Amino acid sequence: LGVIEALRAQRPRETLELVHRLDRDTSGCLLVARDRKTLRELHALIREGGMEKKYLALVHGHWPHGEMRIDVPLATDRRRSGERHVRAASDGKQSLSIFRPLQFFGARATLMEVDIRTGRTHQIRVHASHAGHALAGDEKYGDREFNREMRAFGLGRLFLHAHSIAFDWPGSGAPAHFSAPLSADLKAVLDALQSERRRRRP
Repeated sequence: LGVIEALRAQRPRETLELVHRLDRDTSGCLLVARDRKTLRELHALIREGGMEKKYLALVHGHWPHGEMRIDVPLATDRRRSGERHVRAASDGKQSLSIFRPLQFFGARATLMEVDIRTGRTHQIRVHASHAGHALAGDEKYGDREFNREMRAFGLGRLFLHAHSIAFDWPGSGAPAHFSAPLSADLKAVLDALQSERRRRRP
């Protein structure tokens, strides 16, 4: 079952709808509307750019760019197997991500905060790969050798975490902010990287 099917099974008398989606291996914040009026209002807020969504992502290598806006259109293709594949394309849909480095692990990896201003399929993963710094654990758009190295540090999935969501409630304008701490499995990877870096220092 997907997450919405599981929630509906637990609450069969409620009308539950996903406000947005996360990639299968992504942890963190996910908004669910409990009635269709709220769903429509929050969808409108997303279309108008009124929802701030921030992610934590571990990328390949030392990120040298500082804060970087990646404004690269994305197009979605369907392969013969039915699997979706997203690529940077001039004729794609407008897509904007803002990457900010938070922590460096030498030349091996960088922990990033990513603020997405649009919500395209696989947006962070494709934009990171486009910048030459693929996400750790990304089997579709990533770096095979880097993924192998990260598995040695305990990474068993995509290193992507929906850290926070903030917006003003439609109608009342009351501020809402939701956040989720980094999941234990991903934090353990960062701890292992940090320990390995300390051992390598002279």
